[in-house]
Amino acid sequence: MSEKTTFKPGTPCWIDLGTPDQDAAGEFYGRLFGWELHEDENAEETGGYRTAQMGGRAVGGVMKLMQEGQPPAWLTYIASDDADATVAAAKEAGGTAIVEPMSVLDYGRMAVLVDPTGAAFGVWQGGTNVGFGVVKEAGAVNWAELNTRDPEAARAFYGAVFGWTFEDQEFAETGTYTSITVGEETFGGMIDITGRAPAEVPPHWLVYFTVEDTESTVAQAEGAGGEAVFGPTEIERVGSVAVLKDPFGAVFAVIQPDPEMQPSG
Repeated sequence: MSEKTTFKPGTPCWIDLGTPDQDAAGEFYGRLFGWELHEDENAEETGGYRTAQMGGRAVGGVMKLMQEGQPPAWLTYIASDDADATVAAAKEAGGTAIVEPMSVLDYGRMAVLVDPTGAAFGVWQGGTNVGFGVVKEAGAVNWAELNTRDPEAARAFYGAVFGWTFEDQEFAETGTYTSITVGEETFGGMIDITGRAPAEVPPHWLVYFTVEDTESTVAQAEGAGGEAVFGPTEIERVGSVAVLKDPFGAVFAVIQPDPEMQPSG
């Protein structure tokens, strides 16, 4: 079930990294996850955008930072069957568009928004590019997590825009954790970072990548110029997780899933 060809509206469908050095980022993530970066065939029109692939299947994108002072970061995109309507709904619910809906050749239509709690995310209406070619395999995206200081505002916003539902769960290691579902698909979670993260850390969407061994991945990341921010930590019913920074400061997470909690089929 790791191959992907379609995405239900309201589910994460793509990620990309804004970085000051695509070559160095490619080396770092290639070492960690086995990625290969491929420059888009229309690179002049897409700002030198590159696609990260594993075995010929897309796992995300890597692009140059476009504005001075823009921090290196991963951006999560949510699938939509009408990006313009989604942006309108987001504005009505209190969100802000920082990139209004725009077409990217025939690949699709995109926008970038900030939710009312301050977390940025993208919207993607697929064309010839529907999104990830693979998920949940080692090196590919596994989970999307909203880190926010206002969970109630986030619930109201994303529920109104995407129809998400939320369920709180208690974990001995992390306290209350909220899973996010659209339809019958649970794809991510939400956590209140009040008192957990320094005040200067803004609300954000955190991307989790599947790994076969969290401890060795953290060691590899540190050896390649990255930094461990949290973990590795074993979380009951989840697995072994860690939060890392790449050499330029972009934050991401890795998870070695608990095999007993993985769905069959």
